[in-house]
Amino acid sequence: MDNRSFSSKVRNIIIYAVVFLLGVMCLLPLWNIVAISFSSGAAVSANKVGLLPIDFTLAAYKKIIGDNQFWRSFGISVIRVFFGVLLNVSLCVLMAYPLTKTKREFKARNIYMNLLIFAMLFNGGMIPSFILVKNLGLLNSIWALILPGALPIFNVILVMNFFLGIPKSLEEAAVIDGSTPIQVLTKILVPCAKPSIATIALFSIVGNWNDFFAGLIYIQKVKNYPIMTYIQSLRVDMQELLRQSTSSAALGNAAELSNKNLNAAKIMVAIIPLLLIYPFLQKYLITGMVMGSVKE
Repeated sequence: MDNRSFSSKVRNIIIYAVVFLLGVMCLLPLWNIVAISFSSGAAVSANKVGLLPIDFTLAAYKKIIGDNQFWRSFGISVIRVFFGVLLNVSLCVLMAYPLTKTKREFKARNIYMNLLIFAMLFNGGMIPSFILVKNLGLLNSIWALILPGALPIFNVILVMNFFLGIPKSLEEAAVIDGSTPIQVLTKILVPCAKPSIATIALFSIVGNWNDFFAGLIYIQKVKNYPIMTYIQSLRVDMQELLRQSTSSAALGNAAELSNKNLNAAKIMVAIIPLLLIYPFLQKYLITGMVMGSVKE
């Protein structure tokens, strides 16, 4: 018993140490970005910045505050996330519910399921997607960023399997009491599936917020860029800054900026919403993933 207890303690110590080291390895790059955002452009260009800022400055953040396009793109991404999450969650729940029925209850179930699996494995590609969005008249609109990914099939399968894990007797009791399918879905299944719904909502938030490629494809005007597309397109033209600098103070400000520290500051500002939202949904993430991915 003593040996087993000692080996168990050693095993736990090793596990905690490995998890701690992995956490530090994930945190260090983010901390380096923070340090770069508060360092001068000269120090960043010389690769002197490690985990602590060098020649501490707020020049990059001051430029962000005065950048109207940054805040416009930030607002576009907020709107995109709001409508994207609302649409993703609604369609996933509405699609998953009928797929939990048997073939006797829903005759076309297997057909729809096969179509979903096929669409998840294969897609038309970038050019057909662009042509479709263009022909629908959605280019340069926020709907071009939302509608092409409105129904994530992986999320549908996740919610469907979670619904299948809910005791069938609950639904049968509600039907006996006179509930309609919509009432069964909204008053029984959805409240029971909160972990799964919170999980797909988190996936949708992160996906819609971090996506920059859709903006490059479907948005042709910089003023309509979402935040990540705008950040990806940012450049600091030092020659232009020096040309516009007419005083020693302006020259000093120009010397404090570089592509690296400006983009690092913009990245930090852009990820703040995700850092604020994640702690509230994290408790549902593991439960939703595990229970939604296993079907008895």
